[in-house]
Amino acid sequence: MIPHSSLRAAIIGCGFIGKKRAAAVPQGTITVCCDIHAESAAKLAEAHGAAVVTDWREAVRRDDVDVVFAAATHDLLAPITTAAAAAGKHVLVEKPGARRASELDAAVEACAKTGALVRVGFNHRFHRALRQARTIFESGALGPMIYVRGRYGHGGRPGYDQEWRAQPEKSGGGELIDQGAHLIDLARWFLGEFRRVRGAAPTLYWDMPVEDNGFLLLETASRQVAFLHAGWTEWKNLFSLEVAGRDAKLEIQGLGGSYGTERLTYYKMLPEMGPPETTCWEYPMADDSWAAENAAFFEDIRLKRQPDPGIADAQAMLRIIEEVYREERA
Repeated sequence: MIPHSSLRAAIIGCGFIGKKRAAAVPQGTITVCCDIHAESAAKLAEAHGAAVVTDWREAVRRDDVDVVFAAATHDLLAPITTAAAAAGKHVLVEKPGARRASELDAAVEACAKTGALVRVGFNHRFHRALRQARTIFESGALGPMIYVRGRYGHGGRPGYDQEWRAQPEKSGGGELIDQGAHLIDLARWFLGEFRRVRGAAPTLYWDMPVEDNGFLLLETASRQVAFLHAGWTEWKNLFSLEVAGRDAKLEIQGLGGSYGTERLTYYKMLPEMGPPETTCWEYPMADDSWAAENAAFFEDIRLKRQPDPGIADAQAMLRIIEEVYREERA
């Protein structure tokens, strides 16, 4: 096992998310920057003293690469993950991990053969408010769970309907597989597996062949419910997640930046009921979720532990979305 401090990384996809990943690793970690646009790879590589590659297949085969950060379009995420794992490289692949759950089956097989570890980049789990929410949840303070209610969205930008996310062959779908993926993952994180899936995926504003809104009603075997809405028609960027138990409720608002100050509110039911005892935490500082998630990935490697979330979590999320898409086609 290569020491944690000596891990060498390839960034595949040097756009907005790839740059975030690169900025959240120790200086000297990145040895290769790969993008189909050589100028994008070169610009990021210059900041890290890294080599420039335009073919991801070459990047995952290199001897000076131990780990791969896959931040490409959705159609390439599973092939990159599979090839890297087959080459014995550990992978942090951005959500959704693939366009369909079955695309990741080959990656599971590759990991079983080589021992490669794959973490799926659901970075919202690592926002400060959600880390604190998870700590409270795990303490049992909420009591038996009742529901999760989540809303997430933005309004796009001029020409959004011409970008790759609006091309189903590249994206695999629209807003459900984009921001909806985060909401589904967070709902599973707090409620577990869902046995019943209902939803709608209409296109209400944008002229595109994928949905611009996704509505979900998910139900566990014990009838706990997640009610989720992700939209590309939020003219003011929005993130809101409520996690409710019989004894208390958590409310997370904002993600920083254009989504507003990140905030966690804890509402504790009193014996006499009525207005709850309320505690609020605010996190006006810079988002550290990318660095925290990267650190967890490196700990996975050091400890040889299976990442959480991993491929199975991405596949469970994708199967929920696929069920809604099947309903839409019926």
